[in-house]
Amino acid sequence: MKKEWAGTTYGNVWVHRWLIRMLRFIDVRILYGFVSIFVIPVCLAVNPSRGIIYRYLRKRHKFGVIKSAWLTYVNHCLFGQVVVDRFAMYAGKKFKVEIEGYEHYLQLVDNLDGFVQLSAHIGNYEIAGYTLKAEKKKLNALVFFGEKEAVMLNRQKLFSTKNINMIAIRPDMGHLFEINAALANGEVVSMPSDRVFGSDKHLSIEFLGKNAKFPYGPFSIATMRGLEVIAVNVLKIAAKKYKIIVTPLCYDGQVPRNEQIRQLSSAYVKELERVVNLYPTQWYNYFEFWKNDG
Repeated sequence: MKKEWAGTTYGNVWVHRWLIRMLRFIDVRILYGFVSIFVIPVCLAVNPSRGIIYRYLRKRHKFGVIKSAWLTYVNHCLFGQVVVDRFAMYAGKKFKVEIEGYEHYLQLVDNLDGFVQLSAHIGNYEIAGYTLKAEKKKLNALVFFGEKEAVMLNRQKLFSTKNINMIAIRPDMGHLFEINAALANGEVVSMPSDRVFGSDKHLSIEFLGKNAKFPYGPFSIATMRGLEVIAVNVLKIAAKKYKIIVTPLCYDGQVPRNEQIRQLSSAYVKELERVVNLYPTQWYNYFEFWKNDG
C-alpha cells in the first residue's frame, strides 16, 4: 500500500516556534524562495504526493507531460507558500483579502437560523476564518484531530478573538454531537467536503471526468435540518493577497431527503470543479482521490 500524506503540518514544536519568531521580522517572500529552492525539491524526491498531483494534472486536466511535471512543482511551491503564510499570520502579519459573494455570507449571518459552510483543500482556507466577520454568530470549524500542538495552539489564539470555535474530527465520531448542538443554537458550522473523513460513508460523484468519493456527512447534516449552505474557497492570487469566493449552494427542500442530498452534493462538486479549473495548481489534496488512476 502506498504511503499517503498524514494530513498534519510538517515539523516539531521547536521548529514551528522558531518559524513564527523569524516571520515577525522578515518578509514572507524570503521564505518563499528558500522553500522553493531547497525544501520542495527534496519533498518531491521522497514524497508520493508528486505522483498524485502529476496524475491529477495529466489525467484530469489533460495537460501535457512537461506542463504536468512543471505544474506539479508549482503546486508544491504554492502549498509551501500557504504553510509559510499560516505561520506568518500566527506571527501577526496581515494579508490583503478580496471577497467575491460576501453579500451571501452577510445575509445568512443576519438570519436567526444556523447555516453550513462547506470548504475544500484549496488555497488557504484558514484565512476565511480570520476574515469573514462572524461576530453575530459563532463559527464552528472542523479541524483534523491529529494536527500538531503548536499549530492548534496558534489557531486557538487567533480564533479566540474572532468568535470561532474548533471542533476536532475524532475517530469515535463525538464531533457529531458538537455539530448538532452548534446548529441547534443557530451557529455556523464549517466542514471540509472534498475528502472522506470520520465515517467511510460516501457519495460517488463525477468530478473532473471520473467518479470520486465525497463525504456523505456534510450534505446529510445540512439537509437533515433544511439549512442554507454556502461553499467557501480561498485562493492565493499574489504574494500577499488572497481571494475568498462565497457561493450559495441550492437544493429543493420539498423533495425526498435522498434527492436533497444528491442535489446539494452535486451543486458542491460542480462549484469545486469550477474553482479547481480556474486554479488547478491550488488544490492540495495529496491523496489518491481517483482510485486506479495510475
